[in-house]
Amino acid sequence: MATVSPHRVRPGRSMELGLLVLALAIGVGAYALVGLATAGTLPADIFGYSAGLVALAVGLHLVMRWRAPYADPVILPVAVALNGIGLAMIYRIDVAETARGEASTFAERQLGWTALGIVLAAVVVVLLRDHRTLRRYTYTAMVAGLVLLVLPLVPGLGALINGARIWIRVGSYSFQPAELGKIALAIFFAGYLVTTRDTLALAGPKVLGLQLPRPRDLGPILLAWGVSLAVLVLERDLGTSLLFFGLFVAMLYLATERLSWIVIGLGLFVGGAALAASLFSHVGARFEAWLNAFDDDVFNASPGGSGQLVRGLFGMANGGLFGTGWGQGRPDLVPYAESDFIVASLGEELGLTGLLAVLVLYLVLAERGLRTAIGVRDGFGKLFAGGMAFTVAFQCFVVVGGVTRIIPLTGLTMPFLAYGGSSLLANWIIAALLLRISDSARRPAGEADARRGPAGAPEVEPEGDDNATEVIALDGGRP
Repeated sequence: MATVSPHRVRPGRSMELGLLVLALAIGVGAYALVGLATAGTLPADIFGYSAGLVALAVGLHLVMRWRAPYADPVILPVAVALNGIGLAMIYRIDVAETARGEASTFAERQLGWTALGIVLAAVVVVLLRDHRTLRRYTYTAMVAGLVLLVLPLVPGLGALINGARIWIRVGSYSFQPAELGKIALAIFFAGYLVTTRDTLALAGPKVLGLQLPRPRDLGPILLAWGVSLAVLVLERDLGTSLLFFGLFVAMLYLATERLSWIVIGLGLFVGGAALAASLFSHVGARFEAWLNAFDDDVFNASPGGSGQLVRGLFGMANGGLFGTGWGQGRPDLVPYAESDFIVASLGEELGLTGLLAVLVLYLVLAERGLRTAIGVRDGFGKLFAGGMAFTVAFQCFVVVGGVTRIIPLTGLTMPFLAYGGSSLLANWIIAALLLRISDSARRPAGEADARRGPAGAPEVEPEGDDNATEVIALDGGRP
């Protein structure tokens, strides 16, 4: 009689440590190459920089060994590699601007935000023992997310920067609250949809071979569409509007597996954006700069011209297939090269080959997030992990699409790469949440739950006990 030997699931922390060594070598090596190419010597702070980055990454790795030993071993190294590449590119732009007589300290500030982001990620992993706890705060997260979205509209608090009102100022610091708002809204969407997905999945009329939802179930998507258009019009922010609505539609599809929701969502947003472009000049300027980027009048228009876009395209063309090399290009000629156009900066100095390698890292990060969504045993975790993975992938598509003129520029930032404290903090929190959920997904079912809260704490519902039937299939696999 055949016997089946039990398979022991390996936590994967040793693999994570090995990949971390490679990720740190990429980040520190890029930083050193910039110094060698621009000044002929290693940066003066190379040893302190290297020690700080290593301490932060290894510290978070040790926290994973302690609190989430079964977490995905690939997510952390990929995030560290992307963050390190971004720091090196920002430092390179600082060097170029300083050489022109414009003192720039973006890299120094970004390193500080990196330290804070990694510390926050460690705090999330330590304090959030079970991701299902977040489901209790479904409607609280909704309120928090909407408040964060509208904060920039508060007189005296919000600030109009580069034509968009998406920032708030506190003293000498500015912050983009929508970056944290997307996490809060993802919690709400996951909690709401895991409860209502059976109703939303019910079939309605069939049109042109497409099974549409019932008319009575269109309320949630119409409400999300209305809020996204309000953000677009009032805050002049196409990026946040697109990300908010795209996140809801994607999670709606994950919950119901109905393609009709995607079709309806795309139709609503394209129609709404076209209407806004015809009614509001600031939205129309975005589309004009996209459609007629090389026209003299559009190129020289201020604000809202296409000069930044065209300069970025010529920079990437100058990089060619293999790039000019670290420190050998002129990415500083593009406005906001360290933030909105860091993809163009990397494309010039690393070339198409290097840029594709960076995009593969994002592909791996999104894939591991989706794998986590498939493997976790509760419906809320599936939708939340899927939504977070989609957020990272969608932001990459929107940013790269805007820089390469496939779609209009939106003002979103490249996760982990681009300069910006609010974006970096939010993305490290997303990485921590994916790590926490992946620990649950990869943990052997028979093992005692080490994530249970302290004595006396209320218990969360056991995994897999959602009242609604699971829609997302389990593959039962373990990475």
